[in-house]
Amino acid sequence: MNTLNQYLIFAESTGSVWLPSQSSTVAGEVDGVFSLILWISMIFFIGIVGALVWFVVRYRRQPGVPAQREIHHSTVLEIAWSVIPFMLLIVIFVAGFGTFMGMAAEVDDAYEIHVVGKKWVWSFQYPNGYIDDALHIPVDQPIKLTMSSDDVIHSVFIPAFRVKRDVIPGRYTTLAFEATQTGTFDLFCAEYCGTKHSDMYSDVVVHPSGEFEAWLEKASNFLETMSPADAGKALYKRRGCAQCHSVDGSQMVGPSFYKLFGQQAVLDTGEAISVDGNYIRESILEPQAKARAGYRKVMPTYQGQLKDEEIAAIIEYIKTLKE
Repeated sequence: MNTLNQYLIFAESTGSVWLPSQSSTVAGEVDGVFSLILWISMIFFIGIVGALVWFVVRYRRQPGVPAQREIHHSTVLEIAWSVIPFMLLIVIFVAGFGTFMGMAAEVDDAYEIHVVGKKWVWSFQYPNGYIDDALHIPVDQPIKLTMSSDDVIHSVFIPAFRVKRDVIPGRYTTLAFEATQTGTFDLFCAEYCGTKHSDMYSDVVVHPSGEFEAWLEKASNFLETMSPADAGKALYKRRGCAQCHSVDGSQMVGPSFYKLFGQQAVLDTGEAISVDGNYIRESILEPQAKARAGYRKVMPTYQGQLKDEEIAAIIEYIKTLKE
């Protein structure tokens, strides 16, 4: 019932039963093409079903009336039901292709953000090197996302902006848009990418004019403004650790961080090793070097993605997970 209430509130706030608010410069054009296809489909559906019902009633078999076996055709009717759909398809193609080309066009002064998709988290890297798990952008500013994947095919989908683009391993894809409304919007992965595909979502935070720069400066200095353990906790959530490692002892893809520091860990070679700072650091940078027994070797390397002070902060956070 909660979900239904949230949906009704959402629909009321956006003024649409099935679409979110138009929050980008291309959203109106995309909705126009959608509405065109929808109305054409509805008109044909009503017409075809109506004709079907009329024929069933009008030409139903009646007692004592022999069935007519001679079949006549109408050349005009056959041409009409071929030409009219063909012309409508041309109209839909022109409208859709024009909108697609407009969305594909890139602006020279667009603000570029690098995006990495991996099971099952998004990472957004800003021009100053700061990486966050949410996409923050300024309003009324052209944005260009340069995207790649560390493992399988993912897909960035922002419903309120009406934009979607596949994120492919081994190559770069781009997505350009401009937000017209401030607020927080949903970002989903629209390509099935494994068991936790449904958990691979994030937020798009659109800042008012002049506030994005202040946010970026503050967020970039979090290691200086937070204690090492708190900074490590933030990194645990932002950099995808939470997708595979629990902090309460529950079983997940990788070993739990709960009471991990100082334990004896059994490796897949049968060797036992003490979990200290050096082992955690090595496991982050070279996760397959000393893999734990009983777990699949699926963790990607964070070589070049985490700074030394960030790794140290994560270690300090793991040390606190004792109770």
